[in-house]
Amino acid sequence: MFVRSKAGHDKDKLYIILKKEGEYVYLTDGDLRPLSKPKKKNWKHVQPVLKIPEGWDSERITDEFVKRAIRLQEKEDANV
Repeated sequence: MFVRSKAGHDKDKLYIILKKEGEYVYLTDGDLRPLSKPKKKNWKHVQPVLKIPEGWDSERITDEFVKRAIRLQEKEDANV
């Protein structure tokens, strides 16, 4: 699922949730926060964008897929 950061130096940045543990989520953007180094953020500090990236398969996800999905979502948000 896509989320947008509500707080911190990355405010308004779009991420994809990799996993959730308790009150924390682990986020990736495929670039500064690749799959190998996800960002840990409190669930209260993100706003869900109730949409799952098209073609999402958590078993075969890559950084390139994440970057492309985020870029397409930002383009879609700009057109609305």
